[in-house]
Amino acid sequence: RREIATVSGVVVFEVTAADGAIPDATLRRQIADDVAALHRENLLIFLDATRTSSVWYWVKRDGTRAAPRSHTYVQGQPGDVLIGKLSAMFVDIAELDAAGKLELVEVTRRVKQALDVEPVTKKFFSDFQGMHRTLLDAIGGIADERERRWYASVLLNRLMFVYFLQKRGFLRDQAGTDDRWYLQRRLAESQNRGPDRFYGEFLRTLFFEGFARQEPHDPPTRALIGQVRYLNGGLFLRHQVEQSHPGIAVPDVVFERILELFAAYDWSLDDAPGGNEKEINPAVLGYIFEKYINQKAFGAYYTRSEITEYLCEQTIHRLILDQINLGLPTNKQFTTVGDLLLKATAAQLRTLLRRILPDLRLIDPACGSGAFLVAAMRTLIEIYGGLFGRAKLINDAELTRWVTQIERDHPNIRYYIRKQIITNNLFGVDIMAEATEIARLRLFLALVATADKLEDLEPLPNIDFNILAGNSLIGLLHVNEQQADAKRQTMQQLTLFETGNRDSYRQLVAEKNRLVTAYRNVAERLKGEDASTGLQALRDQIQTHRAAAAGLLDALLLDEFQALGIRYEQATWDIATRKEGKPTRRPLTLADMRDLQPFHWGYEFDEVMNERGGFDAIITNPPWEVFKPNGKEFLGDYSDLISKNKMLIKDFEQAQGELLQDTETRRAWEEYLSRFPYQSEYYRSAPQYRNQISIVNGKKAGTDINLYKLFTEQCYSLLRSGGQCGLVIPSGIYTDLGTKQLRE
Repeated sequence: RREIATVSGVVVFEVTAADGAIPDATLRRQIADDVAALHRENLLIFLDATRTSSVWYWVKRDGTRAAPRSHTYVQGQPGDVLIGKLSAMFVDIAELDAAGKLELVEVTRRVKQALDVEPVTKKFFSDFQGMHRTLLDAIGGIADERERRWYASVLLNRLMFVYFLQKRGFLRDQAGTDDRWYLQRRLAESQNRGPDRFYGEFLRTLFFEGFARQEPHDPPTRALIGQVRYLNGGLFLRHQVEQSHPGIAVPDVVFERILELFAAYDWSLDDAPGGNEKEINPAVLGYIFEKYINQKAFGAYYTRSEITEYLCEQTIHRLILDQINLGLPTNKQFTTVGDLLLKATAAQLRTLLRRILPDLRLIDPACGSGAFLVAAMRTLIEIYGGLFGRAKLINDAELTRWVTQIERDHPNIRYYIRKQIITNNLFGVDIMAEATEIARLRLFLALVATADKLEDLEPLPNIDFNILAGNSLIGLLHVNEQQADAKRQTMQQLTLFETGNRDSYRQLVAEKNRLVTAYRNVAERLKGEDASTGLQALRDQIQTHRAAAAGLLDALLLDEFQALGIRYEQATWDIATRKEGKPTRRPLTLADMRDLQPFHWGYEFDEVMNERGGFDAIITNPPWEVFKPNGKEFLGDYSDLISKNKMLIKDFEQAQGELLQDTETRRAWEEYLSRFPYQSEYYRSAPQYRNQISIVNGKKAGTDINLYKLFTEQCYSLLRSGGQCGLVIPSGIYTDLGTKQLRE
């Protein structure tokens, strides 16, 4: 080993082996332990004999615990990730004292910052909350508060995306000059033309003409918005709220406040950690969004980057190693992805780059704002990048032609790699539609972050049908096609079938699949006016198919509930006694099924579930909550007094009784209570959840319904044979009596 840098006792070593090969993971750990005995804080860079491949090795220390962090880099690999980490560790000579030292705490903080931590900005979260409320109150033309709240998030998402672009220098004025204050200048110009024109005149043109249509734009549009790159990606198609509310209006004063807030922070598309506490990057937005989404009601919780990255690496690495090792003798099998990146043959590289990696299907069934999807993307980026770099070095004619063609067709190879991963590999579901939109936004930002210049930007991927909204726990895993065809014959009001369509269920699903595939790949083929109108029409056509199919699928789900003997229990509240009354039972209806927001896996992801047998990998942090009503939580929306966490039970019950004297509040409470009994009965009796309650010595154990247990069993059902699952769940699954059957 050779010392190549040191500051205040933190030492960087270059390590090479006598045989010229990079040591395997076990030997690297042993070497790190030996070095740590002499230099507790260190960074090891393992190099091969040709100095074209390296493994950067650092150990995170937390008391007595040590957690290695490895990063593999090879010559030819896109260097953005490495450069980001190096810049975070950079020490300017001017920072050193007279003895040439810097505080040890500061040096170790920078190393940890570069290789381990994720910054968060609580101040921006607080400001964001206030701005969301201000925008919500100011939006006109949308009477329903839920839809207005949703649209406030849509508008803020778009504005933040545009703000990232302008700070990167990707928005230009009419003369073609980069304008890093683009939105502020356009707002001022709009106000010179007249009051409250910014939203209706400028923003709608920017969204639906500038970003959604191929250049060149017509002269009036160009005069209004300047030079704007065609991006689309679904983000700049008309949202369903906009389609149903054409008269939306937002006053200029709100945009003044929003842009004032944005200007108070530094905006960076670089996800690598930095030292600026005022910096907003996509990773910070993930934290903010996860905090802002109604955590308590929907079980959405922020997952730290150490956890997401660890689980993604363990799951995805194992998946790839299992596939590439098939058929190899034991002594030739790869034990780590690092070894694979360093030693793969040309034939293995071709298999990995052209079959195994593009064919992976990874899902987070409780995706929230996309923390695990972003982490999975990063894991795949390092693998793709390493393999691309090796493919350029290995001197294989077929690989050389393939890589050369990609580099010829795409101005930025890093952008191409991320776009392929986002389009082909990543899928997600969440019960909140707002969360799925945020997840897509984070992936778009991660993609745009790789562009070095405006010309690098290609159209965003159309992933509306990769990341979908719905209840992951309720819905048809597989659709019995004979039953579907029989049911269809009995339904007279299903729009899709009123037109005389006599296709079978299989033909209808095949047509939906064809349309979704076309939608994912259509943007780059459409030109001029067709780029927006054609894409919008195609998405609307798919949504029409999905809405019509939902009627049939919900009817089949209703049959399942009824076969289990489940009935609806309408909750009541006795005003006189201030207690719950006796529930009223009735048969379930299709409306009750729709209220559950069922996600029909066998239809939405038909090719994955039915042709492939399930997903290759599932990576998720599901909610850890008991599924039951929480009165204090629900009524907290109606009273500041109840929302105080330290309220005594007696005080809460008194306040509850008073609040429920109000007719509107009481009806909302009864509706809330009524959602639980028929769902609970389904979870207890449905065959796909047969392991939720354990039988121990002839008695039932653990009868509470916990969402993490439901997700664990559902993930098992969603995986293909041989698939890999990475879950964040309580350790009690190993020991609790109630999880015995699930565990086994």
